[in-house]
Amino acid sequence: VFTFNTVEINVQPSVQVRNGDPMSIVCHADISKSTDFQLKHNFTIFKDGKLVFMTVSDKGDAQYEVSMARSSDTGDYECTVEAGGKTKSSNSLHVWVTGMTKPILTAEKKEVLEGEVVKLRCELPEEVPPLYFFFRKIKMNSTPKEKHVFEPYRNFSVVEFSVEEGDNILQFDCYGRRNVKLKFESSEHSNKTLVTVREPFIKPTLNTKPSSNITEGDRIQFECSTVVARMRGIEIILQKNKTILKSVRDEKLLKYSAIATLEDSGEYLCKVEQGRASKTTKLNVVVSELFPKPVLSASMSTVDENKELTLSCSISGFRKANFSILRKNSNGDIWLKNSRNLTMRVNVNDTGSYICKAEVKGIVKESKPVRIKVYAPVSKPALSVASGLPEVVLGKPLRLICRSVMGTPPIIFTFYKGNEVKKTVINDTYATFLDEDITLNDKSGYKCDARNNHSSGIKTSNILNITVIDPFSSCLIFIGLGEMYTYCETAFLCSVKEGSWPIHFRIFRKTDHEVLLFEKSENADRIMWRKEAMNRQDTGTYYCMASNRANVDVKSHPITISVILAAWQKGVIAAFVLILIAGAVTLTLWWFLYKKKKAKGPSMEMSGSALATNLTSEKLARQHNDGDFYSGSGYIEDNENHMKTTDESKGPELESAEVEYTEVEVSTLDPHRAPVQKGTETVYSEIRKANN
Repeated sequence: VFTFNTVEINVQPSVQVRNGDPMSIVCHADISKSTDFQLKHNFTIFKDGKLVFMTVSDKGDAQYEVSMARSSDTGDYECTVEAGGKTKSSNSLHVWVTGMTKPILTAEKKEVLEGEVVKLRCELPEEVPPLYFFFRKIKMNSTPKEKHVFEPYRNFSVVEFSVEEGDNILQFDCYGRRNVKLKFESSEHSNKTLVTVREPFIKPTLNTKPSSNITEGDRIQFECSTVVARMRGIEIILQKNKTILKSVRDEKLLKYSAIATLEDSGEYLCKVEQGRASKTTKLNVVVSELFPKPVLSASMSTVDENKELTLSCSISGFRKANFSILRKNSNGDIWLKNSRNLTMRVNVNDTGSYICKAEVKGIVKESKPVRIKVYAPVSKPALSVASGLPEVVLGKPLRLICRSVMGTPPIIFTFYKGNEVKKTVINDTYATFLDEDITLNDKSGYKCDARNNHSSGIKTSNILNITVIDPFSSCLIFIGLGEMYTYCETAFLCSVKEGSWPIHFRIFRKTDHEVLLFEKSENADRIMWRKEAMNRQDTGTYYCMASNRANVDVKSHPITISVILAAWQKGVIAAFVLILIAGAVTLTLWWFLYKKKKAKGPSMEMSGSALATNLTSEKLARQHNDGDFYSGSGYIEDNENHMKTTDESKGPELESAEVEYTEVEVSTLDPHRAPVQKGTETVYSEIRKANN
C-alpha cells in the first residue's frame, strides 16, 4: 500500500535565470509506503501547458536540464507523477529567463547612391515571437531616425531607409523587445553596419544675366546647371513661388529668359532630380521700378444722367507713356480711348468701374479702378395701402407701400403721418411702412417722399387719407318671445350698440342644423324681421349675427321659442269631436233655435251680426298694420274670452246688447322684449252690457 503525500517542483539555481546560464527543473514526489518495495514513477514536466520533458524512474526525483537558458524558456512549469495507477501534480512555478539574445543586423548593400534605399534585416536567434524590432539610421551630428516593426510570427524583420541629399556615411543598428507578464524587456543593440553614399550629381548652380541692377523692361536670363555621373533620368526644374517656369530632361543645363517686371522680383529655385535623389539651389532677384503705376481720376464719382464726365490718367514724375482708358467688364475690359483724358456725356448704362493703362518699353501697368455711378432722377412716388382699399379696421395695423417707378437705386424713402416723419427706408424701387398706432379719430393723412443722389432733389407723393372702420364693441341684442301660440305674428329685433355702417344682419334658427331665415344690409344699427305665422315646426333656438367691412362676425345670445296651441284651438278640436258624436241631436236643436230667433226679430239679428263681424276684422287689420311690435298672445286670449261671452249670451240677451268704443292709453312694453312704443296706441275694445 502507498499514497502520494506531495509532488513539488523547483528550479535551480533560482526562478530568475540570466540568458545563457544553465538551469535545472527538478520534480520531487513524496510517497508513503506500508512496506519497503520498489515503485516505478512516470515523471512528466509541462511548460505553459506543453510537454517539454518525460522520464521513468524508481526514484522519487526527476530532473530536466537546460544547458543554456534562453528567453524562450521563460514560462509556467508544472510536474505530474504517475505510479501504480495513482497520479498527482505539483503546483505551477513561473521561471523567468532575463535578457534577450543579441540581434544580428545585415545590410543588402554596403554602397548606395543618393535617392536609393538601404534594405536592412534584423534577426533575434533563439527568440520566440511575438517580438518587436527597432531599426536606427545614424548620421553624424544629427539625431538618429528610428523605425519599428511588430512581428507576431517570426523572429526577424526587414525594413528600408531612403538615402537623402547630404547623406554621406551612414550607420545602422537594431534591437529587439518582448512582453513578459505585461512588462517589456529589451535586448542589447546589434552590431553597427556601415553604408557609404555616393552623389549621382552635384548640387546645381543658378545664375542670372545681368546679375545685378535689373530694371523693368530689361531682358533677364536664368541659367541652372549641374554635373551628373549618369545622364539618364536627370531632370532640371526652375521655380518661383512654387510655380514651375521651365524644366528640361536628360540635360545638364537649363536656360530661361523674360522681360523683367516688378512682379519678377523674388526668390527663384533650381531643382535637379534623378530617381529619388533631389538637390536644390536658391537665388534672390530684385527688379527696380521703371515707372510707378498710373493714377486715374474722375471729375466726379456720382453724376446726373446726361451730364459730362471727365476721366484723366497720369504718372507721377513721368509723362512719356502710351495711355489708354478702359471700362472693367467680367467678360473682358472694354477699350474706350487711347489717350490720357476722356470726356463723355453719360447715361445710367455708363455706371461701372474704369481703369487706365500706361505702357513704357513694353512694360504695361494698370491703375486702380475708379467707380462711377450715374443717377437718373426719381419719379413722383405713389403711396398705397397693401390690402388695396384705403381703409383699415380699428385695432389692426396699416401697411403702406411707397413706390417710385423710375430712379437709380438706392432710393431713400421717407414716410409721414401728417407732418411727422415716421420711418426712413433705403431700397431699390419701393419701401413699406407699418402703422400700428391707429385710432378712431385719426384724421392725419399719409404721404411719402423719394430721393437719390440725383441733383433734382426730393419728390413727394399725394396725400393718402385712410378710413378707419370701427368694429362692433359690444354684444348683439336679440329680441323675441319666449313662448308663442300658433298663428301668432312674431317680430325679431337684431341690434348693435356701435359700429361702422353698412352692417350686414343675419337671423338663424338652430334645431338639428342651422337654417338662415333672413339677411339684409342696412345703414343702421338695428333691423326688424316679422314672421306672420308661427307653426309648431318653428320651435327652436334663434340667434342673429352682424358684420361690417371689418370682416368680424358678432353673434348674439340665443333665445329659445316654443310654439303651442292656443286655448280656443283646443276648444275647436273638442267641439268638432262632440259634433261628430251628437250630430243628429245638435242639428235638430240648432234648427229649432234658428227658427225661434228668426220669428222674433230677423232684422235686428242681422244688423248686430254684421256689426260684430266688422269690428273683429277691423281689430285684426289694425294689429297687422301697426308699425311697432305688439304682443299677439294677449290679443288672442282676449278674443277667446270674447267668444265665450258671446256663446253664453245667446238668446234674449243678444238682442239687448250694446257695443261701445273707447280709447285706452297703453303703457310701453319691456324694452328687453320688444322695441320701445312711441305715442298713443288706440285699441278698440268691445264692452257688452249684460242685464246683471
